[in-house]
Amino acid sequence: MTPADLFQQHRPRLLGLAYRMLGTPADAEDVLHDAWLRWDAQDIATLDDPEAWLVTVTTRLALDRLRRAKTEREHYTGPWLPEPMGEIADAPDAALERKETLTLSFLLLLERLSPEERAAFLLHEVFDYSHAEAAAILGIAEDACRQRVHRARTRLREGRPRFHVDEQAQRRLLERFIAAMQKPDLETLRALFAEDAVAVADGGGVARAILQPLHGSERLARLYMQIAQLSNNFGLRYELRTLNGSPALLTWRGEELFVATWIDCENDRITAIHAIRHPDKLARIEAVTKAAYGASLH
Repeated sequence: MTPADLFQQHRPRLLGLAYRMLGTPADAEDVLHDAWLRWDAQDIATLDDPEAWLVTVTTRLALDRLRRAKTEREHYTGPWLPEPMGEIADAPDAALERKETLTLSFLLLLERLSPEERAAFLLHEVFDYSHAEAAAILGIAEDACRQRVHRARTRLREGRPRFHVDEQAQRRLLERFIAAMQKPDLETLRALFAEDAVAVADGGGVARAILQPLHGSERLARLYMQIAQLSNNFGLRYELRTLNGSPALLTWRGEELFVATWIDCENDRITAIHAIRHPDKLARIEAVTKAAYGASLH
């Protein structure tokens, strides 16, 4: 097997790791490009375990890029939200629990972690490396790796006591949300949201969007009531699609993607609603969805 073939064999796993680390497909692809350049310059005949070498290089490159991204995101205007992948990086028969770690909501939850915690958590909890193996990949002591994974679990539990994607419930609620937006009614909208629901929008200071998370069913109902009343003048079109394996709502204005929305839910109520409004992110999502669905989009 040639070095190029060997790299391609491991590429899905490497891409899945880099994407979970960074939350954006472009950054993940950049990491894989840099990993390939290092791989191409390496004499692989001297490697005892090529896969371990590739995972180590990819992890460390992603970690360096994530540290820079964390600093950049601190200066981002308003909330930052992850971007969906064009194709899910993992194999189709991957375990359900692992697929859920590719959802946009889980990627957003990972933002609670430091870059070091995120890397250790993903290696151990998602990619099934032992503490010793993960420590070797990260170049740290095994005890330090254990501590990072423990801190990561604690932070994630604080953010979400349990994480499970109920796709059918999400789809039902998004269908009800579409109906409520097409015929706006304050009480109907209010009934969709849990009392402590939160709305988060990513406009990046470029598109009009709320700059801070908005909390409470009453405030969210009034917000979307206003949006619906304004939007109905634009002739918007709503489509239920799938982003990163979970239901999502794409709102189109003509041939242009206007907003991409996904939700979290519990007990048949929306607990969180996330909206991407940044035009650059929307352009990439539009390209991804049109490539995936083609003519069926309209």
